[in-house]
Amino acid sequence: MKHLAHSLAVGALSLLSVQAQAACLDTRPSVFAGAVDSTVSNKDVGGVCMNDLIVDAMEEGANWGNHGAFVSAVARLTQDWLKAEAIDSKERSRIVNAAARSDVGDTLLVKIAAINDFHGQLFSPGNFAGKPVGGIDALAAYVNVIRAKSPNSVAVSAGDLIGATPLVSALFHDEPTIEGMNILGLDFNAVGNHEFDEGRDELLRMQNGGCHPTDPNSCQGNAVGTPVPFEGARFKFLVANVTEQADGKTLFPAYAIRNFQGNKVAFVGMTLEATPSIVTPSGISTLDFHDEADTVNALIPELKAQGVESVVVLVHEGGRDTTGAVINDCSNVSGAILDIVQRLDDAVDLVVSGHTHQAYLCSLPNREGRNIPVTSTNAQGRAVTEIDLVIDTETRDVAGIAVDNVLVDRSNAAVAPVAALTALANNYNALAAPLANTPMGNITAAITRSGNAAGESALGDVIADAQLQATAVPELGGAVIAVMNPGGIRGDFTYPGSAAGEGDGVVTYGEAFSVQPFGNSLVTKTFSGQQIYDLLEQQWGALQPFARILQVSNGFSYQHTFDTTPASFAAQKGGHYVCDGSVRLNGVAIDKLASYRVTMNSFLASGGDNFTVFNQGTDQLGGALDLDAMQQYFTAHDPVAPGAQDRIVRVAACPAP
Repeated sequence: MKHLAHSLAVGALSLLSVQAQAACLDTRPSVFAGAVDSTVSNKDVGGVCMNDLIVDAMEEGANWGNHGAFVSAVARLTQDWLKAEAIDSKERSRIVNAAARSDVGDTLLVKIAAINDFHGQLFSPGNFAGKPVGGIDALAAYVNVIRAKSPNSVAVSAGDLIGATPLVSALFHDEPTIEGMNILGLDFNAVGNHEFDEGRDELLRMQNGGCHPTDPNSCQGNAVGTPVPFEGARFKFLVANVTEQADGKTLFPAYAIRNFQGNKVAFVGMTLEATPSIVTPSGISTLDFHDEADTVNALIPELKAQGVESVVVLVHEGGRDTTGAVINDCSNVSGAILDIVQRLDDAVDLVVSGHTHQAYLCSLPNREGRNIPVTSTNAQGRAVTEIDLVIDTETRDVAGIAVDNVLVDRSNAAVAPVAALTALANNYNALAAPLANTPMGNITAAITRSGNAAGESALGDVIADAQLQATAVPELGGAVIAVMNPGGIRGDFTYPGSAAGEGDGVVTYGEAFSVQPFGNSLVTKTFSGQQIYDLLEQQWGALQPFARILQVSNGFSYQHTFDTTPASFAAQKGGHYVCDGSVRLNGVAIDKLASYRVTMNSFLASGGDNFTVFNQGTDQLGGALDLDAMQQYFTAHDPVAPGAQDRIVRVAACPAP
């Protein structure tokens, strides 16, 4: 039934039966309001059947904020029919009575398209679940499909839109990603830890716009067809649990409220409380980070005072699921999100999570024991969560929720990529191509970040060796040891080459950037042998959410008894597992009282990833960028072979002293 707001011409109308004319879309013989039969004949009114003029189904565009609005609209429409002598007063009464007895308008459907951890992936990250997936142009198309199913819709992100991005976005300080999300029509993004990668001020620029203060690669709008200067995000960053130390105010709004036909829905955004331990501390030194559940719970009275009964939490914290490419599963989820949800106020109806790059759809208990939906879509635009939020228009509270993780399948011809975003990505790619395609060197075989039983990876070996080489001479640091955090290794060196025409074993600058995208500089400090022991024990320390095995340079070695399998972590964390006397440099046991020069990246140097021992180092000397160190290493050792993964050894028991 098509247009309830249709304006009828008052005058002489030709009244024909349904059987006598063929214009009816709804050919039922009598007029219906929802599922209620009025028993009034479904007549032709100005060439349109009455049933087709009563919009009472979602597929016809029904958008009633409440039941009374529907009944009132039917009353107005039938009054026009009465004036036009299409019906008599008794027939009008029966139709209005049917509308009053129907359930049309009792509920309102809000469609939510949700993503997390996009990480500036403007192009497809490859195959997932057997399909070519992602790319911002295809992602936008799938979001549009979801939004088209209801006039009440919203697109949201649970953080890490930017940061740890490919060169095509990072080279331009992630302006391409923000511009792309503007075109996509994103409404809200809960700030994630990677939004803080370049610090508070740069994050504010992402929202407010303007050119980067020093980098000429910023504000390339004239070359790619976007506003100049960089306009910033048209969507809103939200972060309820990050406050300025100076005045206690949140860095961005804590929440946003959308009013759907008189039904208010609040979207509360948060990053994980542990953000300070996984970003460069100097960039957030003026900010405080607060507990996620406590923050939301404290906001509930404020939201209710504004007439909000429906609450959606967008939180950049999540769980871990062992089911891999099964995107609609929740059989083996664990992690921080469970504790957060278990402490949430019962007013929270839905949690959109992120951070762990996992795909799951869960139903988890809150503090009252009521199960609420908790979603996550993997990462990098591989999937989008389609959420049906059904609101009871009388209570204004959520009456039901349905969730589905939808693969962003580029091979689906029925969902065409958004052309404007294809052009945006291609234009930026053309600007980045001269640098991205420059060969850095060659490798003899694939070099990956996959760790062995001890936690050591072949790529971790190579990166640590490169950083030691760059800081070994006295005037550049005099380092004898280099260490690398595994979380800073974001990709692998593949063999054969990943790009057409590249050639087997060729590593380009773009590929190297994908492996180390943060632009960290090298820092060398002096530590005692005892501090080195203490540092190694922090790999599985009480503050760690999982084991973080530092990758170490050639010549440095040690043994430990820690079981690195994720399932064993919780029972072991906080203990001592480094075998005493096993920590060696060039085969000689480390003297706990002696001093050693150690190189790390600038993220670790200020205590990142909960390695607080790094803050205890002395005689600090800054060095080259990590990628420059890698370039120098390839120049000196071309072709580069995979690391032997023999520096860290896990043993069942420490040998006797």
